[in-house]
Amino acid sequence: MPVWLREHSWRQTLTAVHLSLPLRGARATPASIFCSEQYLKVSIPPFLFEAVLYAPIDDTNSTAKIGNGNIFFTLYKKEPAMWDSLTLKNVDKEKLQYLRENAILKAQEKAKEEMEAKKITKQEHKKYALEATMKLEEAERKRIEDLKEKERQKVTEELELWKNQHTDGDKYKSIQKKRELHQEIEPLKERKNEKLNKIQIPNEGTSKTRLKSTKGCSCSIFSQNLKEEQLPAPRAAATIKVNFTPRVFPTALRESRVAEEEEWLHKQAEARRIINSDLSELEDLKEEEKNPDWLKDKGNKMFAMGDYLGAVNAYNLAVRLNNKLPLLYLNRAACHLKLRNLHKAIEDSSKALELLTPPVPDNENARVKAHVRRGTAFCQLELYTEGLQDYEAALKIDPRNKNIEKDAEKIRHLIQGTMQSS
Repeated sequence: MPVWLREHSWRQTLTAVHLSLPLRGARATPASIFCSEQYLKVSIPPFLFEAVLYAPIDDTNSTAKIGNGNIFFTLYKKEPAMWDSLTLKNVDKEKLQYLRENAILKAQEKAKEEMEAKKITKQEHKKYALEATMKLEEAERKRIEDLKEKERQKVTEELELWKNQHTDGDKYKSIQKKRELHQEIEPLKERKNEKLNKIQIPNEGTSKTRLKSTKGCSCSIFSQNLKEEQLPAPRAAATIKVNFTPRVFPTALRESRVAEEEEWLHKQAEARRIINSDLSELEDLKEEEKNPDWLKDKGNKMFAMGDYLGAVNAYNLAVRLNNKLPLLYLNRAACHLKLRNLHKAIEDSSKALELLTPPVPDNENARVKAHVRRGTAFCQLELYTEGLQDYEAALKIDPRNKNIEKDAEKIRHLIQGTMQSS
Protein backbone atom coordinates (compact mmCIF):
# COMPACT_ATOMS: atom_id res chain seq x y z
CA MET A 1 0.00 0.00 0.00
CA PRO A 2 1.37 3.50 -0.84
CA VAL A 3 1.96 6.08 1.89
CA TRP A 4 0.09 9.27 1.06
CA LEU A 5 2.03 12.53 1.45
CA ARG A 6 -0.28 14.93 3.26
CA GLU A 7 2.31 17.50 4.31
CA HIS A 8 2.89 20.27 1.81
CA SER A 9 3.02 24.07 1.74
CA TRP A 10 1.88 26.42 -0.97
CA ARG A 11 1.50 30.08 -1.76
CA GLN A 12 0.08 31.89 -4.72
CA THR A 13 0.13 35.07 -6.72
CA LEU A 14 -2.34 36.33 -9.26
CA THR A 15 -0.64 34.32 -12.06
CA ALA A 16 1.25 31.45 -10.38
CA VAL A 17 1.12 28.87 -7.57
CA HIS A 18 4.29 27.86 -5.68
CA LEU A 19 4.06 24.39 -4.08
CA SER A 20 6.68 22.75 -1.83
CA LEU A 21 6.46 18.97 -1.27
CA PRO A 22 8.85 17.18 1.22
CA LEU A 23 10.48 13.95 0.02
CA ARG A 24 11.09 12.38 3.47
CA GLY A 25 14.41 10.86 2.48
CA ALA A 26 13.14 9.36 -0.78
CA ARG A 27 14.99 9.92 -4.04
CA ALA A 28 12.96 11.60 -6.76
CA THR A 29 13.59 11.78 -10.49
CA PRO A 30 11.82 13.69 -13.30
CA ALA A 31 10.07 10.44 -14.22
CA SER A 32 8.38 10.42 -10.80
CA ILE A 33 6.35 13.56 -11.61
CA PHE A 34 3.22 13.68 -13.78
CA CYS A 35 1.42 16.96 -14.39
CA SER A 36 -1.50 17.96 -16.61
CA GLU A 37 -3.86 20.92 -16.78
CA GLN A 38 -5.78 20.03 -13.60
CA TYR A 39 -4.07 16.91 -12.25
CA LEU A 40 -0.74 16.59 -10.39
CA LYS A 41 0.82 13.31 -9.28
CA VAL A 42 4.18 12.50 -7.60
CA SER A 43 4.99 8.80 -7.23
CA ILE A 44 8.14 7.98 -5.18
CA PRO A 45 7.68 4.46 -3.78
CA PRO A 46 6.45 4.00 -1.13
CA PHE A 47 5.20 7.64 -1.07
CA LEU A 48 2.40 9.01 -3.25
CA PHE A 49 1.02 12.53 -3.71
CA GLU A 50 -2.05 13.19 -5.83
CA ALA A 51 -4.00 16.43 -6.25
CA VAL A 52 -6.87 17.68 -8.41
CA LEU A 53 -6.03 21.38 -8.83
CA TYR A 54 -8.54 24.11 -8.16
CA ALA A 55 -8.30 25.54 -11.70
CA PRO A 56 -6.49 24.69 -14.95
CA ILE A 57 -2.79 25.52 -15.28
CA ASP A 58 -0.31 25.88 -18.16
CA ASP A 59 1.46 22.52 -17.84
CA THR A 60 3.86 23.35 -20.70
CA ASN A 61 5.50 26.33 -18.97
CA SER A 62 5.16 25.04 -15.39
CA THR A 63 8.38 23.80 -13.75
CA ALA A 64 9.50 21.42 -10.98
CA LYS A 65 12.87 21.54 -9.21
CA ILE A 66 14.25 18.75 -7.00
CA GLY A 67 16.70 19.69 -4.28
CA ASN A 68 17.37 19.90 -0.51
CA GLY A 69 14.91 17.08 0.25
CA ASN A 70 11.97 18.88 -1.41
CA ILE A 71 10.24 19.26 -4.76
CA PHE A 72 9.45 22.89 -5.63
CA PHE A 73 6.64 23.36 -8.16
CA THR A 74 5.96 26.61 -10.02
CA LEU A 75 2.51 26.23 -11.60
CA TYR A 76 1.37 29.04 -13.93
CA LYS A 77 -2.37 29.70 -14.02
CA LYS A 78 -4.19 29.80 -17.32
CA GLU A 79 -6.43 32.63 -16.10
CA PRO A 80 -5.17 35.20 -13.57
CA ALA A 81 -7.22 34.74 -10.38
CA MET A 82 -6.78 33.96 -6.70
CA TRP A 83 -7.66 30.38 -5.71
CA ASP A 84 -9.66 29.59 -2.61
CA SER A 85 -7.64 26.40 -2.11
CA LEU A 86 -4.95 24.31 -3.84
CA THR A 87 -7.29 21.43 -4.69
CA LEU A 88 -10.96 20.95 -5.39
CA LYS A 89 -12.98 20.04 -2.36
CA ASN A 90 -15.26 17.01 -2.11
CA VAL A 91 -13.96 15.17 -5.19
CA ASP A 92 -15.46 11.71 -5.33
CA LYS A 93 -13.65 8.62 -6.63
CA GLU A 94 -15.47 8.57 -9.97
CA LYS A 95 -14.54 12.16 -10.81
CA LEU A 96 -10.96 11.56 -9.65
CA GLN A 97 -10.76 8.45 -11.84
CA TYR A 98 -12.17 10.42 -14.80
CA LEU A 99 -9.70 13.26 -14.33
CA ARG A 100 -6.80 10.79 -13.99
CA GLU A 101 -7.74 8.87 -17.16
CA ASN A 102 -8.38 12.08 -19.09
CA ALA A 103 -4.99 13.48 -18.04
CA ILE A 104 -3.23 10.28 -19.09
CA LEU A 105 -4.97 10.27 -22.48
CA LYS A 106 -4.05 13.91 -23.10
CA ALA A 107 -0.45 13.21 -22.08
CA GLN A 108 -0.30 10.26 -24.48
CA GLU A 109 -1.75 12.33 -27.32
CA LYS A 110 0.71 15.13 -26.60
CA ALA A 111 3.65 12.69 -26.54
CA LYS A 112 2.45 11.19 -29.83
CA GLU A 113 2.20 14.66 -31.42
CA GLU A 114 5.70 15.53 -30.18
CA MET A 115 7.02 12.25 -31.56
CA GLU A 116 5.40 12.93 -34.93
CA ALA A 117 6.84 16.45 -34.93
CA LYS A 118 10.31 15.10 -34.12
CA LYS A 119 9.93 12.53 -36.89
CA ILE A 120 8.94 15.21 -39.40
CA THR A 121 11.81 17.43 -38.25
CA LYS A 122 14.25 14.54 -38.58
CA GLN A 123 12.99 13.79 -42.10
CA GLU A 124 13.36 17.46 -43.04
CA HIS A 125 16.89 17.53 -41.66
CA LYS A 126 17.72 14.35 -43.55
CA LYS A 127 16.25 15.78 -46.74
CA TYR A 128 18.20 19.00 -46.24
CA ALA A 129 21.41 17.03 -45.68
CA LEU A 130 20.76 15.00 -48.85
CA GLU A 131 20.07 18.16 -50.87
CA ALA A 132 23.22 19.76 -49.47
CA THR A 133 25.24 16.67 -50.41
CA MET A 134 23.79 16.67 -53.91
CA LYS A 135 24.57 20.37 -54.30
CA LEU A 136 28.16 19.80 -53.16
CA GLU A 137 28.57 16.89 -55.56
CA GLU A 138 27.02 18.91 -58.38
CA ALA A 139 29.35 21.82 -57.66
CA GLU A 140 32.34 19.47 -57.57
CA ARG A 141 31.25 17.84 -60.82
CA LYS A 142 30.80 21.25 -62.43
CA ARG A 143 34.22 22.34 -61.22
CA ILE A 144 35.81 19.23 -62.74
CA GLU A 145 33.95 19.80 -66.03
CA ASP A 146 35.15 23.42 -66.11
CA LEU A 147 38.73 22.31 -65.53
CA LYS A 148 38.42 19.77 -68.33
CA GLU A 149 36.96 22.39 -70.66
CA LYS A 150 39.80 24.81 -69.86
CA GLU A 151 42.39 22.10 -70.49
CA ARG A 152 40.66 21.19 -73.74
CA GLN A 153 40.70 24.83 -74.90
CA LYS A 154 44.34 25.19 -73.87
CA VAL A 155 45.35 22.07 -75.82
CA THR A 156 43.36 23.27 -78.85
CA GLU A 157 45.08 26.65 -78.79
CA GLU A 158 48.50 25.02 -78.49
CA LEU A 159 47.68 22.71 -81.41
CA GLU A 160 46.57 25.65 -83.59
CA LEU A 161 49.76 27.54 -82.68
CA TRP A 162 51.87 24.52 -83.58
CA LYS A 163 50.08 24.17 -86.93
CA ASN A 164 50.66 27.84 -87.75
CA GLN A 165 54.32 27.58 -86.84
CA HIS A 166 54.64 24.42 -88.94
CA THR A 167 52.98 26.16 -91.93
CA ASP A 168 55.26 29.20 -91.58
CA GLY A 169 58.29 26.88 -91.41
CA ASP A 170 57.27 25.12 -94.62
CA LYS A 171 56.82 28.47 -96.40
CA TYR A 172 60.23 29.64 -95.22
CA LYS A 173 61.87 26.41 -96.40
CA SER A 174 60.27 26.69 -99.87
CA ILE A 175 61.43 30.30 -100.20
CA GLN A 176 64.93 29.31 -99.09
CA LYS A 177 65.05 26.50 -101.67
CA LYS A 178 63.99 28.89 -104.45
CA ARG A 179 66.74 31.32 -103.48
CA GLU A 180 69.36 28.57 -103.48
CA LEU A 181 68.19 27.30 -106.88
CA HIS A 182 68.29 30.84 -108.27
CA GLN A 183 71.82 31.29 -106.96
CA GLU A 184 72.89 28.05 -108.65
CA ILE A 185 71.31 28.97 -112.02
CA GLU A 186 72.77 32.50 -112.26
CA PRO A 187 76.48 31.39 -112.61
CA LEU A 188 75.47 28.82 -115.25
CA LYS A 189 73.71 31.49 -117.31
CA GLU A 190 76.76 33.76 -117.09
CA ARG A 191 79.09 30.96 -118.28
CA LYS A 192 76.76 30.22 -121.18
CA ASN A 193 76.68 33.83 -122.27
CA GLU A 194 80.48 34.03 -122.17
CA LYS A 195 80.81 30.94 -124.40
CA LEU A 196 78.30 32.34 -126.87
CA ASN A 197 80.19 35.62 -127.08
CA LYS A 198 83.42 33.79 -127.81
CA ILE A 199 81.79 31.81 -130.60
CA GLN A 200 80.09 34.82 -132.21
CA ILE A 201 83.32 36.97 -132.38
CA PRO A 202 86.17 34.65 -133.49
CA ASN A 203 89.62 35.57 -134.98
CA GLU A 204 90.10 35.60 -138.81
CA GLY A 205 92.55 32.71 -138.82
CA THR A 206 90.51 30.57 -136.64
CA SER A 207 87.38 31.27 -138.65
CA LYS A 208 88.98 30.03 -141.90
CA THR A 209 90.24 26.85 -140.40
CA ARG A 210 86.88 26.22 -138.79
CA LEU A 211 85.11 26.75 -142.08
CA LYS A 212 87.43 24.32 -143.83
CA SER A 213 86.98 21.69 -141.24
CA THR A 214 83.24 21.94 -141.40
CA LYS A 215 82.78 21.61 -145.13
CA GLY A 216 82.21 17.88 -145.06
CA CYS A 217 79.93 18.02 -141.98
CA SER A 218 76.23 18.61 -142.27
CA CYS A 219 75.82 19.75 -138.62
CA SER A 220 76.02 23.37 -137.56
CA ILE A 221 79.20 24.74 -136.07
CA PHE A 222 77.16 25.98 -133.14
CA SER A 223 75.46 22.62 -132.41
CA GLN A 224 77.79 21.54 -129.64
CA ASN A 225 78.04 24.97 -127.98
CA LEU A 226 74.33 25.63 -128.18
CA LYS A 227 73.43 22.51 -126.28
CA GLU A 228 71.98 23.69 -123.03
CA GLU A 229 73.24 22.03 -119.98
CA GLN A 230 70.57 19.84 -118.49
CA LEU A 231 69.87 20.83 -114.82
CA PRO A 232 68.52 18.20 -112.40
CA ALA A 233 64.95 18.69 -111.26
CA PRO A 234 64.46 19.83 -107.64
CA ARG A 235 63.76 17.10 -105.19
CA ALA A 236 60.11 16.46 -104.46
CA ALA A 237 58.91 17.06 -100.90
CA ALA A 238 57.75 13.95 -99.04
CA THR A 239 56.81 12.80 -95.55
CA ILE A 240 58.85 10.07 -93.96
CA LYS A 241 56.80 7.77 -91.77
CA VAL A 242 58.52 6.30 -88.73
CA ASN A 243 56.83 3.27 -87.15
CA PHE A 244 57.44 2.57 -83.47
CA THR A 245 56.86 -0.67 -81.64
CA PRO A 246 53.39 -0.56 -80.00
CA ARG A 247 53.54 -0.24 -76.20
CA VAL A 248 50.69 -0.23 -73.67
CA PHE A 249 52.66 0.76 -70.58
CA PRO A 250 52.90 4.59 -70.34
CA THR A 251 56.65 4.78 -69.54
CA ALA A 252 59.81 3.58 -71.26
CA LEU A 253 60.78 -0.07 -70.92
CA ARG A 254 63.29 -0.88 -68.19
CA GLU A 255 64.43 -4.38 -67.40
CA SER A 256 64.40 -3.72 -63.65
CA ARG A 257 60.66 -2.93 -63.73
CA VAL A 258 59.31 -5.70 -65.89
CA ALA A 259 57.55 -7.36 -62.91
CA GLU A 260 55.89 -4.07 -61.87
CA GLU A 261 54.81 -3.46 -65.47
CA GLU A 262 53.19 -6.87 -65.74
CA GLU A 263 51.39 -6.36 -62.42
CA TRP A 264 50.13 -2.94 -63.60
CA LEU A 265 48.87 -4.39 -66.88
CA HIS A 266 47.11 -7.18 -65.00
CA LYS A 267 45.38 -4.69 -62.70
CA GLN A 268 44.34 -2.50 -65.61
CA ALA A 269 42.88 -5.48 -67.47
CA GLU A 270 41.01 -6.63 -64.38
CA ALA A 271 39.63 -3.11 -63.77
CA ARG A 272 38.46 -2.84 -67.40
CA ARG A 273 36.87 -6.27 -67.16
CA ILE A 274 34.95 -5.31 -64.02
CA ILE A 275 33.87 -1.94 -65.43
CA ASN A 276 32.71 -3.52 -68.69
CA SER A 277 30.80 -6.23 -66.81
CA ASP A 278 27.05 -5.97 -66.35
CA LEU A 279 26.83 -4.03 -63.05
CA SER A 280 23.49 -2.33 -62.62
CA GLU A 281 25.03 0.13 -60.14
CA LEU A 282 27.31 1.55 -62.86
CA GLU A 283 24.57 2.40 -65.37
CA ASP A 284 23.88 5.87 -63.97
CA LEU A 285 27.53 6.77 -63.30
CA LYS A 286 29.87 8.72 -65.51
CA GLU A 287 33.21 7.33 -66.65
CA GLU A 288 35.21 9.24 -64.04
CA GLU A 289 32.78 8.02 -61.35
CA LYS A 290 33.57 4.38 -62.16
CA ASN A 291 36.82 4.77 -60.28
CA PRO A 292 37.42 3.02 -56.91
CA ASP A 293 39.44 6.00 -55.63
CA TRP A 294 36.58 8.39 -56.50
CA LEU A 295 34.08 6.12 -54.72
CA LYS A 296 36.42 5.89 -51.70
CA ASP A 297 36.58 9.71 -51.44
CA LYS A 298 32.78 9.89 -51.74
CA GLY A 299 32.40 7.31 -48.93
CA ASN A 300 34.80 9.33 -46.75
CA LYS A 301 32.70 12.49 -47.26
CA MET A 302 29.48 10.63 -46.36
CA PHE A 303 31.14 9.16 -43.25
CA ALA A 304 32.22 12.65 -42.15
CA MET A 305 28.62 13.87 -42.55
CA GLY A 306 27.24 10.94 -40.51
CA ASP A 307 25.63 9.12 -43.45
CA TYR A 308 27.09 5.71 -42.56
CA LEU A 309 24.73 3.66 -44.75
CA GLY A 310 25.56 5.77 -47.80
CA ALA A 311 29.27 5.41 -47.04
CA VAL A 312 28.90 1.61 -46.80
CA ASN A 313 27.17 1.54 -50.22
CA ALA A 314 29.98 3.60 -51.77
CA TYR A 315 32.65 1.31 -50.28
CA ASN A 316 30.74 -1.79 -51.42
CA LEU A 317 30.74 -0.60 -55.03
CA ALA A 318 34.42 0.36 -54.81
CA VAL A 319 35.26 -3.12 -53.47
CA ARG A 320 33.42 -4.69 -56.39
CA LEU A 321 35.55 -2.62 -58.76
CA ASN A 322 38.84 -3.32 -56.96
CA ASN A 323 39.03 -5.79 -54.06
CA LYS A 324 42.75 -5.32 -53.48
CA LEU A 325 42.65 -1.93 -51.71
CA PRO A 326 42.97 -2.41 -47.92
CA LEU A 327 41.73 1.12 -47.13
CA LEU A 328 38.29 0.27 -48.56
CA TYR A 329 37.85 -2.57 -46.04
CA LEU A 330 39.34 -0.47 -43.23
CA ASN A 331 36.95 2.44 -43.82
CA ARG A 332 33.97 0.11 -44.22
CA ALA A 333 34.84 -1.51 -40.88
CA ALA A 334 34.59 1.94 -39.24
CA CYS A 335 31.10 2.39 -40.76
CA HIS A 336 29.99 -1.04 -39.50
CA LEU A 337 31.18 -0.11 -35.99
CA LYS A 338 28.99 3.00 -36.10
CA LEU A 339 26.04 0.92 -37.32
CA ARG A 340 26.67 -1.82 -34.70
CA ASN A 341 27.32 -4.43 -37.41
CA LEU A 342 30.06 -5.93 -35.26
CA HIS A 343 30.62 -9.22 -37.11
CA LYS A 344 30.98 -7.38 -40.42
CA ALA A 345 33.41 -4.95 -38.80
CA ILE A 346 35.54 -7.91 -37.68
CA GLU A 347 35.48 -9.43 -41.19
CA ASP A 348 36.49 -6.17 -42.90
CA SER A 349 39.28 -5.48 -40.36
CA SER A 350 40.65 -9.01 -40.85
CA LYS A 351 40.53 -8.60 -44.65
CA ALA A 352 42.39 -5.28 -44.38
CA LEU A 353 45.11 -6.94 -42.26
CA GLU A 354 45.46 -9.68 -44.89
CA LEU A 355 46.02 -7.11 -47.62
CA LEU A 356 48.43 -5.01 -45.50
CA THR A 357 51.26 -7.47 -46.04
CA PRO A 358 54.18 -7.45 -45.81
CA PRO A 359 54.30 -5.22 -42.70
CA VAL A 360 56.35 -2.14 -43.62
CA PRO A 361 56.67 1.34 -42.04
CA ASP A 362 54.39 2.84 -44.71
CA ASN A 363 51.36 0.76 -43.58
CA GLU A 364 51.92 0.95 -39.81
CA ASN A 365 49.12 3.46 -39.26
CA ALA A 366 46.64 1.38 -41.27
CA ARG A 367 47.56 -1.82 -39.39
CA VAL A 368 47.12 -0.06 -36.03
CA LYS A 369 43.63 1.13 -37.06
CA ALA A 370 42.67 -2.36 -38.27
CA HIS A 371 43.72 -3.98 -34.96
CA VAL A 372 41.97 -1.31 -32.87
CA ARG A 373 38.69 -1.54 -34.83
CA ARG A 374 38.65 -5.32 -34.70
CA GLY A 375 39.50 -5.25 -30.99
CA THR A 376 36.69 -2.74 -30.37
CA ALA A 377 34.21 -4.99 -32.17
CA PHE A 378 35.35 -8.00 -30.10
CA CYS A 379 34.95 -6.04 -26.85
CA GLN A 380 31.45 -4.87 -27.80
CA LEU A 381 30.61 -8.55 -28.37
CA GLU A 382 32.02 -9.18 -24.84
CA LEU A 383 34.89 -11.23 -26.29
CA TYR A 384 37.42 -9.37 -24.18
CA THR A 385 40.28 -11.87 -24.59
CA GLU A 386 40.27 -11.57 -28.40
CA GLY A 387 39.87 -7.81 -28.14
CA LEU A 388 42.87 -7.56 -25.78
CA GLN A 389 45.00 -9.52 -28.27
CA ASP A 390 44.24 -6.99 -31.00
CA TYR A 391 44.98 -4.02 -28.72
CA GLU A 392 48.29 -5.59 -27.66
CA ALA A 393 49.15 -6.16 -31.34
CA ALA A 394 48.42 -2.46 -32.01
CA LEU A 395 50.67 -1.50 -29.07
CA LYS A 396 53.52 -3.56 -30.51
CA ILE A 397 53.26 -1.55 -33.73
CA ASP A 398 52.81 1.84 -31.99
CA PRO A 399 54.06 1.55 -28.37
CA ARG A 400 53.89 5.33 -27.79
CA ASN A 401 50.13 5.57 -28.29
CA LYS A 402 48.76 6.38 -24.83
CA ASN A 403 45.09 6.05 -25.81
CA ILE A 404 45.53 2.45 -26.99
CA GLU A 405 47.47 1.68 -23.81
CA LYS A 406 44.65 3.07 -21.61
CA ASP A 407 41.99 1.08 -23.52
CA ALA A 408 44.07 -2.10 -23.20
CA GLU A 409 44.37 -1.54 -19.44
CA LYS A 410 40.59 -1.12 -19.14
CA ILE A 411 40.06 -4.41 -21.01
CA ARG A 412 42.47 -6.17 -18.64
CA HIS A 413 40.49 -4.91 -15.65
CA LEU A 414 37.27 -6.12 -17.28
CA ILE A 415 38.77 -9.58 -17.84
CA GLN A 416 39.97 -9.74 -14.22
CA GLY A 417 36.54 -8.66 -12.96
CA THR A 418 34.84 -11.30 -15.10
CA MET A 419 37.17 -14.03 -13.81
CA GLN A 420 36.62 -13.01 -10.17
CA SER A 421 32.83 -12.97 -10.55
CA SER A 422 32.88 -16.42 -12.15
